[in-house]
Amino acid sequence: MAQLSDDCFAFGGELVSTEAALAQLRERLIRVTETEAVPLLDALGRVLAEDVVADRSVPPHDNSAVDGYAVRFDDLDAAAETRLPVTGRAAAGHPLDRAARPGEAIRIFTGAVMPIGMDTVMMQEDCSETEDADGKRTVVIAPGIKRGANRREAGEDVRSGDTVLSAGHVLRPQDLGLAASLGRIDLPVSAQLRVALFSTGDEIAEPGGPAPEGFVYDSNRMTLRALLHGLGCAVEDLGILPDDRPRIQATLQDAAGRNDLIMTSGGMSVGEEDHLRAAVNAVGTVHFWRLAIKPGRPVAMGQIGATPFLGLPGNPVAVMVTFLRIARPTILLLCGATDVEPKLYRVRADFAHRKKKSRREWVRVRLATDEDGVQSAAKFPRDGAGILSSLVAADGLVELGEDVTQLEPGTMVDFLPFNEVI
Repeated sequence: MAQLSDDCFAFGGELVSTEAALAQLRERLIRVTETEAVPLLDALGRVLAEDVVADRSVPPHDNSAVDGYAVRFDDLDAAAETRLPVTGRAAAGHPLDRAARPGEAIRIFTGAVMPIGMDTVMMQEDCSETEDADGKRTVVIAPGIKRGANRREAGEDVRSGDTVLSAGHVLRPQDLGLAASLGRIDLPVSAQLRVALFSTGDEIAEPGGPAPEGFVYDSNRMTLRALLHGLGCAVEDLGILPDDRPRIQATLQDAAGRNDLIMTSGGMSVGEEDHLRAAVNAVGTVHFWRLAIKPGRPVAMGQIGATPFLGLPGNPVAVMVTFLRIARPTILLLCGATDVEPKLYRVRADFAHRKKKSRREWVRVRLATDEDGVQSAAKFPRDGAGILSSLVAADGLVELGEDVTQLEPGTMVDFLPFNEVI
């Protein structure tokens, strides 16, 4: 079971900066310790629990990088054409069945094991081959090739004993391919994080059901379920809870007993019908609940017993942004990941923007390529926190730090592409 130490996030009621919140997450969250071995294809997006050490070299033998002729470099004339009899053939999966002899050439194909005693491959495009009346073949090799040309050495990719993947790494498709190249069929990963998820609000309706006047369909829970599944979590979907504090309290206590994390959307503000923060405080602790960010100020981090709690805002855009920048690092830390910060890329802003000092903001943008080949970011024309279609139209977020108050067109800015984190 994931845990939090009892004294974490002692922030009081002031607005908390993004960096301060993330620093506390890194310092206080305790990872889930269970480990399980899963097949390679099921390991995508999971956090590696143990180092992967190569028990063989890749490639395991010297091999040819091209189609051509394998030769001994010392048999070649450095100043004139060399003629060598072609006396054998080596293809991928079908190596020459003997050691090579001095003064001969072996027809070889890409990926084939280099014949013992040969060290150089001449590309077939740079040779000519003749055949006499008796069927004997001769290759004509032009001068100028270097010793070892077109030969891949054993262990060129990975050497036996190398640590090829480190514990705490979030596994990508190429990592699974590397593990497969070592002959691995499964990998040790952190057990799936068990996440209880629910929405709150008397005005929220389940998609597919009736939605009388004043109701809206629950898009947040669908978005969050997809994001959680993308991180390899096992989600217990508790549906929509009404604005009923006793029921919310009972649900929180019940969910905490069998999950590693509780995540909600809505009900974290200060309105009379926002009962979630009070419910968490009644059965656990809220450590912080207001961040100096836009969109998404009412974000809560707390705990119910030993189980962490994350309360995300009710507005759809704020839910997405705060998940990517707060909830995602939380989940990765609980799974034992070592690198939880997404990579930001520098692009040119083609819009002006004003913001408050000491507040971090994320602006939805779409990328275009300028005439000079530089990527530029165009701001979505409507920036309300409830405009979910803006996320569909955007390629990602421009992140503006706390010190920025005025952004002018042409300024280089940090850009977080959605495909970096989703």
